[in-house]
Amino acid sequence: MKRFFAWGNRLHNGESSIPFVGKAKLWLMITGVLVLLSLLVPLIAGFNFGIAFKGGSQFQIDHVSDTSPKKGEDLVSDVVADSEPRLTPTGDTAVKIETNQLSDDQMQEVRDALVGGYDVKVEDVTSTFVGPEWGQDVTEKMLRALVIFVGIAMIVMALYFRTWKMSLAAIVGLFVVMIVTTGIYSATGFEITPEAVIGFLTVLSFSLYDTVVVFDKIRENTTRFKDKRNLKFSELVNLGVNQTTVRSINTSVVSVLPIASILFIGVFLLGAGTLVDISLSLFIGTIVAAASTLFVASPLYALLRANEPAVKEQEEAVRDLRLKNGAEDVPPVIHAEV
Repeated sequence: MKRFFAWGNRLHNGESSIPFVGKAKLWLMITGVLVLLSLLVPLIAGFNFGIAFKGGSQFQIDHVSDTSPKKGEDLVSDVVADSEPRLTPTGDTAVKIETNQLSDDQMQEVRDALVGGYDVKVEDVTSTFVGPEWGQDVTEKMLRALVIFVGIAMIVMALYFRTWKMSLAAIVGLFVVMIVTTGIYSATGFEITPEAVIGFLTVLSFSLYDTVVVFDKIRENTTRFKDKRNLKFSELVNLGVNQTTVRSINTSVVSVLPIASILFIGVFLLGAGTLVDISLSLFIGTIVAAASTLFVASPLYALLRANEPAVKEQEEAVRDLRLKNGAEDVPPVIHAEV
């Protein structure tokens, strides 16, 4: 831990540096590949939507002695062959089975089979039905909430930073988080439920917060950059990212650790359910969001401003001054905030 903080101090002082901006094209190329894969995977594997989105029948069985998927799924398949049952443990003595839409008679037959197969009381087996209209309504509301969130975020970011380029870089980073996270869900087959969507929207807020923290430092460093001759504009941006790297890492770790604890409790103690759905999307999204801020949003902002006349003029002046003084065209070691 002591070495970590020492490393963080070196990053903040400019004694060490991670080339976030210097290798911006490399990071963005890697990001582009990940985004492309994240878009292609759903086309091949699709998404594992929960019953709330696609509709169907659901059975909850309590006080069971065997929570293995095979037993419950076989019991349902023996009654309705094309029901495509999916069993999920919801506790040490409880399971949930989701199927395609069943008729009332089929649902009663399945309930009777589950009561007999698990040797439980009739009241220990409850069934619910979710129609496709309700699932479609949930999907539409989710997409509407996402569009509204992104729209408000774009406006707020543009007003806060007073430059559309910072806002654009932040929103691109946000889209990367959305696309890569959904790609991970598709590739792994994790179930997408309304609870997972709630966690996902929360992650987008965290992503914007992390980006604002980093961009605030970048803006502080680049204020009146035209008058500065010790560092180029791109180096000032890179220094700002490095100065907030440890803070971003600490914020992410502090966020991920309790989420991981909730996920562990949900999976191993309480069973899958709302707790797991929310914590899983938070866990995955928080990690992706932290990486996006450092390797996507910040380098992209530097690239967006690289061709501005004022930026090019300042960078040429700094380079000429270094060469005139017989120094290499590399940033010097900084021992104080810029």
